[in-house]
Amino acid sequence: MKWDDLRRSGNIEDMRSRGPVRGVGGRGGMRLLFPIAKMLIGTKIGRIVLVVGVVAYFMGFNPLALLETPSAMPQSGHVSAPAADDRAADFVAAVLAQTEDVWNAQFAAAGSAYREPKLVLFRGSVQSACGYADAQVGPFYCPVDQKVYLDLGFFDELSRRHNAPGDFAQAYVIAHEIGHHVQNLVGTLNKSHQAKQMARSNTQANAVQVKVELQADCYAGIWAHYVNAKGTILEPGDIQEALNAASAIGDDTLQKQAQGYVVPDAFTHGSSAERMAWFQRGFTSGQLQACNTGI
Repeated sequence: MKWDDLRRSGNIEDMRSRGPVRGVGGRGGMRLLFPIAKMLIGTKIGRIVLVVGVVAYFMGFNPLALLETPSAMPQSGHVSAPAADDRAADFVAAVLAQTEDVWNAQFAAAGSAYREPKLVLFRGSVQSACGYADAQVGPFYCPVDQKVYLDLGFFDELSRRHNAPGDFAQAYVIAHEIGHHVQNLVGTLNKSHQAKQMARSNTQANAVQVKVELQADCYAGIWAHYVNAKGTILEPGDIQEALNAASAIGDDTLQKQAQGYVVPDAFTHGSSAERMAWFQRGFTSGQLQACNTGI
């Protein structure tokens, strides 16, 4: 994929450098707390300070953090992101910009406006509007805050663990999550949520979710269709990289790797063959109508 000269999206929220908050905690912090409280409670001003400290604690601030010496705290409050991440982050910004161009044009052609999502880069764990998530969750879209969350470490896992290397394999993953954003904007996610609530079993609910995921694969294919139409971005083998990634993270493939057998009723994303087929359908047609999975 030729992406170096592409524009970069400004809708990136880079949280990779945010380290854990450092403070005095645990048993050591409690040992410090008792003598301090004893000292403060002896005076009127001290009692006021103590009350303020208690209120601050229940509002989420740890007053004991103020006791930490400046030399023990990071100067900026952050830790540096690995240098190896920088090019990957630059790549994500380029791909995200291409999704913005494609979907802005598609929505405009349909007489509506596309609302561009934010993409949050993180390492290790993150707090989203949909709750706490760690790297093991993988890339995900949160419809509550309309943001895509991506730990760049997933790209390493995609290549090494799932044997799906290549920049366009990574681009497919991003385009798939943006596909969920498109579903959110047109009301599909809300419709699927209602359908899952009405499901009589986990099997039925899973079947609905599979349709959601396959449609997102199809939308990723639509994105690839229009990127390919530009004639200057895709390289030979790029589409195969995307198809290989779709196959590598199919439910049947993952289940075989994890437990040695397949349980179709437990599928949530679709089989490898289904994921490849729906991506290919979107790529071939370039039409939203072709992505009707029956949700």
